[in-house]
Amino acid sequence: MNQDIQATTVLPEGWPRPKGYANGVVAQGRMLFIAGMIGWDAKGQFHSDDFGVQVRQALQNIADVLTAAGGRGDNLVRMTWYVIDKREYLAHGREIGKAFREIIGHYDIAMTAVEVKALIEDRAKVEIEATAML
Repeated sequence: MNQDIQATTVLPEGWPRPKGYANGVVAQGRMLFIAGMIGWDAKGQFHSDDFGVQVRQALQNIADVLTAAGGRGDNLVRMTWYVIDKREYLAHGREIGKAFREIIGHYDIAMTAVEVKALIEDRAKVEIEATAML
């Protein structure tokens, strides 16, 4: 975590360490709430209907908002992922992990993934909202 904030991951005794996220994060600092980001660019244009490509763009959008607020990937403490097809999400696990490491970094973030019937933008396959401590 960023040394400017106080944050500690939480792992109950006896629980196995989760892969790719944290069960909980205790943090102190200024809070940044990032609205749901989807796989379109800053001009609202989709460049692909591929799930992995959309995830990469949504993560880049989150990183851009973080940067604009003076933050970076290690300021993130929570993400909620909304996907329209959990099988597609699971099938792209390695690609998602690679994009996450390249754009956000290697950080312990409390995460939730939820399969939903649809997203507001018809072409969107994923929407990710995030919370950061600055």
